[in-house]
Amino acid sequence: MSDVETPETTPDFSQGVAVADIPDDGMLVGHVGDEAVLLVKRGGVTYAIGATCSHYGGPLADGILVGDTVRCPWHHACFNLKNGASVRPPALKDLASWRVEETNGTVYVRERLPKPKLPVLSVTALLPSSVVIIGGGAGGYMAAATLRREGYGGPVVMLSADGDAPYDRPALSKDYLSGQAQPDWLPLRSPNFYAEQKIDVRIATRVTGIDVATRTLHIRDYKGKDGRLSYGALLIATGAEPVQLDLPGATLPHVRLLRSLSDGTALIANAKGARQCVVIGASFIGLEVAAALRQRDIAVHVVAPDRIPMARIMGEAIGESVLALHKSKGVIFHLETKPVAIQKESVILANGDKIPADLVVVGIGVRPSVALAQSAGLAIDRGVVVNEYLETSAKGIYAAGDIARWPDKHSGNCIRVEHWIVAERQGEVAARNILGRREAFDAVPFFWSQHYDTAINYVGHAEQWDNIAVEGDIAKRDFRATFLLKGKSLAVVTMGRDRDSLLAEAALESTGESGA
Repeated sequence: MSDVETPETTPDFSQGVAVADIPDDGMLVGHVGDEAVLLVKRGGVTYAIGATCSHYGGPLADGILVGDTVRCPWHHACFNLKNGASVRPPALKDLASWRVEETNGTVYVRERLPKPKLPVLSVTALLPSSVVIIGGGAGGYMAAATLRREGYGGPVVMLSADGDAPYDRPALSKDYLSGQAQPDWLPLRSPNFYAEQKIDVRIATRVTGIDVATRTLHIRDYKGKDGRLSYGALLIATGAEPVQLDLPGATLPHVRLLRSLSDGTALIANAKGARQCVVIGASFIGLEVAAALRQRDIAVHVVAPDRIPMARIMGEAIGESVLALHKSKGVIFHLETKPVAIQKESVILANGDKIPADLVVVGIGVRPSVALAQSAGLAIDRGVVVNEYLETSAKGIYAAGDIARWPDKHSGNCIRVEHWIVAERQGEVAARNILGRREAFDAVPFFWSQHYDTAINYVGHAEQWDNIAVEGDIAKRDFRATFLLKGKSLAVVTMGRDRDSLLAEAALESTGESGA
């Protein structure tokens, strides 16, 4: 399927299609009325579900089939072929599904099927009397939604220090900052969703302490009023905090961070009148900001201590390719140096250079927000320590997202990963375990980064490697690079090869190797 296919250019499945036209273990795109439909033949059975991913509208026919699911090529969302149900994030909504009828060698897609009924779990002695979630990001939202999806009927409370209900954080440094996404695109769900699901979302509310012995939280609301809240089970998903720049001028009004929606909105307001920006830091967030601001026709300078951006994460060759891409778009780099002062209209560098700037964006990394967990006496080791079920050292308290350090079966190490989709998937698994599922978290980490019209996909986790096996051309940004340590495949980076990224993820899941 391509982005340009429409009902007028695809077969009408309600009029029938020959069984022979649907390849075994293959997919065919058509339509019923004005809805795009994906026909899938799997194990001799034909299924019909929506053809586009409910996350960002990716073409599912360009994805892969794994078991009884189809995976989206863009951001690896996964859907059940039998009923269109979203199996795992980043998709938040199910797809439609239709009844399929086969007669005399022809397959017809008939009426739309009703959504499957969700289970109902009443609160019993085996279930927590209530669930409180600290954090309103990816992990916290997904945990709350999963609790309801799994049928939990007890109180669910989400306490978020953020001033906004859960939103699509990755879009902040991409489409929102570039001007391609409107503010009303960002909320993960409407206020009606939380009301209908009876999820008590309290924004601008901070948890100031956890009393593990009495299962009580000390909270402070947006009015500054202190209170207490008891919990039956607790999920800590406090995320990460931006590293602050410590130098003269760092608090000037034109110096911005980008972590929250309010940060993004303020940055956009600054950008509307800016002519030249200095981005401090050449991390993913820094370079995504650079790309977004260039799309606003702002002159952008990037300052970083690295010789080659991202080389520590993806190797020098891929880093050079990303560097060349940004240079081709007009970004000016000042590498192997750092800022020593920020002035009202300029940034002073350690090498003596002075860069004119009416906007400065700081992107020098984040730190996990573990102070609350640490003060509660939970085990800490460069994050909140959890077991394979995402439970902390205190019974009934779980952790997910940027703060969680878990035993990763694929790398054989305990790791902590600051990725949106990992946080979502951990929130989902933590919720099930709160309900007594005892489901080990074993998802392969995945993230994507967008730079202009080029996406970088990364599956797996490689903190160290001794070889990078490359298929394709890194300089042309059309490649698959496999990161190996002592012959074992740990991670795969792709550009322009979405299907390869999916195949590598599936291989890592099934064997611990990426299929390189």
